[in-house]
Amino acid sequence: MPSIKKIFSISFIFIIACGVIPAQEKKIVNLEEPDITVKLPAPETKGTLSVEEALATRRSVRQYKNEPLTLKELGQILWAAQGITANWGGRTAPSAGATYPLEIYIVAGNVKSIEPAIYYYNVLTHSLKKVSSSQDIREKLAFAALGQQSIKQAPAVVVIAANFSRTERRYGDRARQYVFIEVGHAAENIYLQAESLGLATVAIGAFNDKMVKEILNIPQDILYLMPVGKK
Repeated sequence: MPSIKKIFSISFIFIIACGVIPAQEKKIVNLEEPDITVKLPAPETKGTLSVEEALATRRSVRQYKNEPLTLKELGQILWAAQGITANWGGRTAPSAGATYPLEIYIVAGNVKSIEPAIYYYNVLTHSLKKVSSSQDIREKLAFAALGQQSIKQAPAVVVIAANFSRTERRYGDRARQYVFIEVGHAAENIYLQAESLGLATVAIGAFNDKMVKEILNIPQDILYLMPVGKK
C-alpha cells in the first residue's frame, strides 16, 4: 500500500499539470498580445534644415525605398504631429481652446525594434502602445484606401483620428470645422518634419471610411492616412 507521503507527491504533481496551481514554466509573457508599451527616443528640438528650406522643398511623395524606419525617426515624426512642448500641455500643433481632439496611431510594417502591428501614440509619455496583434496590415489598408500603393510600400503609416466630442463640448456645432482645421496643422507638421529628416510622406484622405475603421478597429473617427518612408 503506498505511503501518505507518496500519495501527496503524486497528487501535487497532478494538480500542477492540470493548472490548478500555476507551475513556474507557465509564467511566459506572450509578446503577440496587445498592450506592449515601447518608450520612444527623446525628440530633437534643433535640426540641420531651416523651416524655410523645408517649406521650399516639401512635396507629396508616393514612392519610398524598401528600407526600414528607425524608432528615432518614427518618434520624431510623431512628436512633430502632436508632441508636448509646454509644461501646461501645449503641443506642436495649435488646437481650438486647447481641446486637443486628435489621436495618433501608427500602422507599423517595417520599423526597427518593433513588430508589425497597430500602435497608439501616447503624447504624455512619448511612447507607443501596441493595440493589435502582431501582423502587417499595410496591404489591407492600401486596398481600403482605393488601392493606393504608397500605403503598402511605406514602412509605416501615420493615422490621424479625432474625438470630436472633446471640441464639441466647448464649441458645439462649430467644433467640426475647428477639428478639420486642426488636422491640417498636424499634417503639415509631419510634412515638414519628414523633409527635415530626409524622409517623405503624402496626406491621403481618399479611403473607404467603413473599411478603414474595421481594419484599424479604433474608436475615433479617422481623418488622414500618411505613409512615411525614405525618399
